[in-house]
Amino acid sequence: MFHRRSVFPVILMFLVCGCGTTRTSNTQRTATEQLLISDAIDRAVQEIDFSKLAGQSVFFDDRHLYKAVDDGYLISSLRQHLLASGCILKDNRDQAAYIIEPRAGAIGTDNDELLFGVPATNVPQLTLLSGLPSALPEIPIIKRHHQRGVAKIAVFAYRRETGEPAWQSGIATNESTANDVWFFGAGPFKKGTIHKGTSYADPKHYLPDIGLASEVTQQVVDIGQEAVFTHRPLPKLPINRIPYLAKTPQPPAPDRPPIQPPPAKKEGPAIFPPPAAAAAQ
Repeated sequence: MFHRRSVFPVILMFLVCGCGTTRTSNTQRTATEQLLISDAIDRAVQEIDFSKLAGQSVFFDDRHLYKAVDDGYLISSLRQHLLASGCILKDNRDQAAYIIEPRAGAIGTDNDELLFGVPATNVPQLTLLSGLPSALPEIPIIKRHHQRGVAKIAVFAYRRETGEPAWQSGIATNESTANDVWFFGAGPFKKGTIHKGTSYADPKHYLPDIGLASEVTQQVVDIGQEAVFTHRPLPKLPINRIPYLAKTPQPPAPDRPPIQPPPAKKEGPAIFPPPAAAAAQ
């Protein structure tokens, strides 16, 4: 027979025991993939300098971005960057002086793995050795999983009234990274741009005008190069606010010594006496 003192702890143990379940679910796309794409978009967008159009009314034509991955985030990031650069967004195309048209060449991710150890192997099943497992697990000594997100964006602007070119950003390409490393089965040890935080574009300079040079030269501009275009003035706008022809930055003129004025000539004695002296004589 058990003593009453020994039975009481056993009964108390059964009374306090319990179990619980937690329901977990995963999204269709992993958080790492979404972070890689959004980080790559942030880094590519901040390379575009919209300050050349600061103070201008613009219409953002986003029809070429609808089929891109995470197009909503990309469109909103570009619109925010336009506002931060001092542009005035118009919802109606007819109310804007310039039309801004962006495009995305690549928005996506890829990955690669590196393993030092024994990879997972399928074991062929034999009739005489039916008790063996069908697969051997992976035995990693050092394992690395590298992922990266890539964003390639380009933007150009043209004058709505005439269809003449105004500005182009060039090609903005950037990428984000995520690295997971295991050592003797311990890990993953995470490293990459998405793990140390993302940063958006710093506040751009608010310029009162497009700031075009006074000289107008027509040149051929590569599609991957940033350029500002100037054109002949229209009667509605001042000459320094209407772009038309391609203008690329010119190298600064070499320093030259200032031109010295010629030395002043010394005046000699007067040949003829002054009129007052002649009258006295």
